[in-house]
Amino acid sequence: MKTILCFGDSNTWGFHPASITAPFPVRHPLDVRWTGVLARELGPDYRIIEEGQNGRTTVHEDPFNIARKGLDYLPACLESHKPIDTVVLMLGSNDLKTVFNAPPGEIAAGAGVLARLILSHPSGPRNQPPKLLLVCPPPVGDMSHLPDLAAKIFDGPARSRQLPHHYEALAATLGCAYLNSQEIVTPSPDDGIHLDAPDHQKLALAIAEKIRSL
Repeated sequence: MKTILCFGDSNTWGFHPASITAPFPVRHPLDVRWTGVLARELGPDYRIIEEGQNGRTTVHEDPFNIARKGLDYLPACLESHKPIDTVVLMLGSNDLKTVFNAPPGEIAAGAGVLARLILSHPSGPRNQPPKLLLVCPPPVGDMSHLPDLAAKIFDGPARSRQLPHHYEALAATLGCAYLNSQEIVTPSPDDGIHLDAPDHQKLALAIAEKIRSL
């Protein structure tokens, strides 16, 4: 059986975009989330580990949310789930937050820190590093109807659409597999960030195809 670790943020956790104004976040059902669809698509020969967290960043400490820095949690995560055949890494959307003031190139560099850790970590079979599928996060959509949220991710739509260029270059440098989710999915108009059920399905099918090729 192959083990696939999916390490990401709220779109891996399965945040339901319609709950953006609710008192608490609501999650898509397991069979709707892209990780659940991926498990169904790949079948019983694969074990899918869902490691999504709302607000997770690559390398940044969020002053308003504790324990969101992906770099801090990733080493223990790799160790606890070993042996891991492939890691699917999709992070960077939260690095667009105004509080971090990070240009797109630096956001990709943050993802690169995690990617290099994965590609050098003895958490794969026989204490070798696992394979890596680097996924550029989805674009940010219109948030003008949610002015408080839009202010937290200043110029999010334009800045997010610069990410694929940098993520693709990073994957080429590292020699790892790459997928540009921005060619596949569009965020929900409810909040401009999270994916509706049909886009979870689309993303899962694309990731499944990539994993099979590995």
